Amino acid sequence: MNEMTCTECTGWLHAYLDNELDTTVSAGVRAHLDRCADCKASYVEMATLRQGLRTALPYYEAPEGLQQIILSRLPKQSPAAFTPRISRAWRRWRIPAFSTAALAAAVLIYIFAPTQEDRVDDEVVSSHVRSLMAEHLMDVVSSDQHTVKPWFAGKLDFSPPVYDFTPQGYPLLGGRLDYVGHQTVAALSYRRAKHIINVFVMPTPKSDSGPKRLSIRGYNLIVWRQNHLAFEAVSDLNAEELQVLAVLIINQPH
Repeated sequence: MNEMTCTECTGWLHAYLDNELDTTVSAGVRAHLDRCADCKASYVEMATLRQGLRTALPYYEAPEGLQQIILSRLPKQSPAAFTPRISRAWRRWRIPAFSTAALAAAVLIYIFAPTQEDRVDDEVVSSHVRSLMAEHLMDVVSSDQHTVKPWFAGKLDFSPPVYDFTPQGYPLLGGRLDYVGHQTVAALSYRRAKHIINVFVMPTPKSDSGPKRLSIRGYNLIVWRQNHLAFEAVSDLNAEELQVLAVLIINQPH
């Protein structure tokens, strides 16, 4: 086999990474990488990206019996019918193209797939909206923090901090249990003028972080972490006034 050019080697790199080449072509790529620093750098970059995607992307186990279901739905043909009839030219150009497309798709999934925190933020907004529509804003109705806080005892495996800020213009209305991020959480309800604010409280293993503003589907959120608890305040109230409530909670002794 003649020595491979850089153009030829580049066209084969993805297939080489996926071990899709026959012995002769694979040996040619390997020999070219040994003597060409530029192509070797491209190969290392691809290999690093591939390993990073494998490490960062979530993997899900296929249900038992999926293989049998797929095979049962395939046309009943003889094994010969599945024998690849691919020309060397098709293999040369299509396999690398397929590998490139698959890698590009994986990159897009990695970049644009929502994170766990994004999903929780979205669930918080949905829970806030449901609480208003279903008129299930509170399980315990009281502006007395000494009534609301004990109500959660025995219903959660953590103790949410509860405060009334009526003098500051954020009266406590009550609290309820909600379900966010695959766990039962505390939801505290406050009022600011005609706006309802839900403050969701849930345990987190992550370290403390200061308040951060978000906006999802027209609702404002202030999210922060403190003392192994994650807080998410959500409302149609403007972000500045919503953050005032967050700061009030943060500055209380926990």
